[in-house]
Amino acid sequence: MERDRVLKEKLVLKKSIRRLINQTLISIIILLVGLIVIRKDVSLKEKINKKIYEDNIEFIKVKNLYDKYFGELLPISNLVSKEQPVFNEKIKYLKEEKYLEGVKLTVDNNIMIPSMKDGIVVFIGEKENYGNTIVVEQTDGVDVTYGNIDNINVKLYDYVESGTLLGQAKDNYMYLVFQKEGNNLDYKQYI
Repeated sequence: MERDRVLKEKLVLKKSIRRLINQTLISIIILLVGLIVIRKDVSLKEKINKKIYEDNIEFIKVKNLYDKYFGELLPISNLVSKEQPVFNEKIKYLKEEKYLEGVKLTVDNNIMIPSMKDGIVVFIGEKENYGNTIVVEQTDGVDVTYGNIDNINVKLYDYVESGTLLGQAKDNYMYLVFQKEGNNLDYKQYI
């Protein structure tokens, strides 16, 4: 029994390593072909530069495409134990009121703020009218702005899972704004 389990684990590990090597080689080939094409076609190079430097790249779409065609980034992730999220609940608030494009929530002092869903941190910094701000581009394509956040616990381009600690609300209130493709969404659907 034990021997069969060990053999099965070795086989899974071998397949995972082989898959990782194949994914790496395919990614390198795609990158090299892309660079060759871009170098030859000046107009394509200009379009790509415009897309990268002027438009908003949706990292979640890139990740979802990668996952669809190549599988998980690290195929051995199922062998490594995952940490459980810090929170399993929604943000608790005492009062809500409409504020600019979103909502202002009155919360307990220094309440810890979890990520509402899985996503990528695409902005950390100061925003006018919102103070210290974190923007998470969620896997469903909704950008969530968390404003008036202190003790920020994430870095730019971190992938956060639902329940990951983002930071703490400052001065008993925080702001939330929900947007998809540049359009503001009704916050009541999300809190």
